[in-house]
Amino acid sequence: MLNRVVLIGRLVADPELRYTPSGVPVANFRIAVDRRFTNAAGERETDFINIVAWRQSAEFAANYLGKGRLVAIDGRLQIRQWTTQDGQRRQTAEVVADSIQGLDRPREGGARAPEGESAPASESSEEGGDDVPGPWADE
Repeated sequence: MLNRVVLIGRLVADPELRYTPSGVPVANFRIAVDRRFTNAAGERETDFINIVAWRQSAEFAANYLGKGRLVAIDGRLQIRQWTTQDGQRRQTAEVVADSIQGLDRPREGGARAPEGESAPASESSEEGGDDVPGPWADE
């Protein structure tokens, strides 16, 4: 079986870095990816995709990537389910990043890393996966 996702898009907002109770860094962010084809009105539609990065990749994203940066994400699709405090079942789809690469230079006065800098994931992203829900957990 194969679960592989490769995306190129722009960060919608700065990554949010948190730590699990055991101290593992995790970053959540969203990228905008334009579709290849236009709709009936001749406009390109955009998909907004949730990304989760762990460990070194999370720290790289938080330290060197910011809103508007063009990034390449290589990872896997994950469907996560949970129950809210009021008993409602929720579900979200997200891409767990195995590697993140900045594809453009930061804007003047903006975030931070030179073109082509990247961070691979260092270990399995499963540890602590339920400890930190994404910022869109209540959607």
